[in-house]
Amino acid sequence: MRLPVRPDTGRFLVLACVFVCAACGLVYELELVALASYLIGDSVTQASVVLSVMVFAMGVGSLAAKRLRWHAAAGFATVEAVLALVGGCSAMALYAVFAWTGDWGGPWADGPRWLLVAFSLAIGLLIGAEVPLLMELIQRIRRQDAGGAVADLFAADYVGALVGGLAFPFLLLPFLGQLTGALLTGAVNVVAGGALVLGLFHRDLTRRSRWLLLAANVTVLAVLAGATVLVDDFERAARQAVFGGHVRVALQTDVQEVVLTGGTHGPVALFVDGRLRISGRDERRYHEALVHPAMAAGPHARVLVLGGGDGMAAREVLRHPEVRRLDIVEIDPELVRLASRDPALTRLNGRAHDDPRVRVITADAFRRLRAAAPATYDVVISDLPDPGITASAKLYAQEFYGLARRALTGSGRLVVHAGPISARPRVFWTVEATIRAAGLRTVPYLVGGRDAGFAAGPDRTATGRDDAPGDWGFVLAARTRPPLGLGPDGPRPGTLTEESLRADARAAARTRVPGLPPSTLMHPRYAN
Repeated sequence: MRLPVRPDTGRFLVLACVFVCAACGLVYELELVALASYLIGDSVTQASVVLSVMVFAMGVGSLAAKRLRWHAAAGFATVEAVLALVGGCSAMALYAVFAWTGDWGGPWADGPRWLLVAFSLAIGLLIGAEVPLLMELIQRIRRQDAGGAVADLFAADYVGALVGGLAFPFLLLPFLGQLTGALLTGAVNVVAGGALVLGLFHRDLTRRSRWLLLAANVTVLAVLAGATVLVDDFERAARQAVFGGHVRVALQTDVQEVVLTGGTHGPVALFVDGRLRISGRDERRYHEALVHPAMAAGPHARVLVLGGGDGMAAREVLRHPEVRRLDIVEIDPELVRLASRDPALTRLNGRAHDDPRVRVITADAFRRLRAAAPATYDVVISDLPDPGITASAKLYAQEFYGLARRALTGSGRLVVHAGPISARPRVFWTVEATIRAAGLRTVPYLVGGRDAGFAAGPDRTATGRDDAPGDWGFVLAARTRPPLGLGPDGPRPGTLTEESLRADARAAARTRVPGLPPSTLMHPRYAN
């Protein structure tokens, strides 16, 4: 066929388009995985769903594209326009369903999951249709053996996937965010596909087809551009729907999304990656239960808090005058900065970060424990995200607790937030079994009485659903079985008594799930 450029140049342009389309396709894929992990949780499950459905759909799309080979130019341009629209708007659509229907209950509760599957299927079908059509187009430029043509196409495809895979976490996500990044990727996708067909293969199209294709591409670009202009307003409205009114701070750090509401109108609430981390309504009950039993069980001059960058656990630790050193290990310095400067948070945490005994260490908790010298701390307090969150699984592994045991003095104690017992007893008792497997004796206990609609601690949910956790589970551990109490000389918590703690321990014991194996780095056993 006659081309407006030399055959070698034409082949290069087709392969360049393959490169761009592959990069865009992988960005869509990663964006779905990342957003689903953030909105739904359990990143392993979400990645498995997206990848398996998308790969299956690519095979179906490749077979379906055989019917379009005789109209390869028009078919490819149409596929790219639809792919750009679907992939570019997928993040916004998923977030909208999560924000506005997530608390409706019933069948709507699984709306984001079904939409994730639908987008994975649609995007996979369209990506799968690309290669057969591009194969036909490149053969029209200059016939060559099928093996050589396939090798060229897949080489460009894989290199493009590499670039897209690196661009998503290092460029698009940190600088543009998920919504704008997906919309920009869609714009690049439609421009690449439209430019190739209208510029190189326009003689394959009728005049009417060229105008229709041009109109479709301009429409898709207009939709994507309009959505990009409105993305900030959309995020604000969706954030209000998810977190309620009076959102005062919303920032995407290098580690997580942090949202702060209330404080001036109503109780303060701190959300981390969509999960309610701190509620001014009931956080004191959670943190008193986490800290004081471990502090009262023996010496506590040197204390380590893992997580807890909000300063609430530190506030309770510093109520004990015998504390000489308090190290806080927090992976996100922006969270610490917010907790140190925001007036509502500093009122709650008592400006704990300003105490001269406090040292904040920006590090991953696992790595910090690995670097800690033996017998460094009298008390280690694990105030970390819910064990049901896949990214936190290593922080509830036998290896992690072995490192914590090494960092403790001979009489030292470890206390672990282990998730709600009533809602997920199997997860809680797996944590307890894992701590025992690390060579520590355990005393499990729970604390109930959360405020309606909230559940204190890192496993909190933001909604007032009936299935929200109603208690907070903890495991106190030491080399010898530690006493569970508050001690005669320590500060008096406002929400705990010796009697209530003993009753809480008996209530926890009644829920025991026997025979559970420990969780390890190579075999994590936690699931939502």
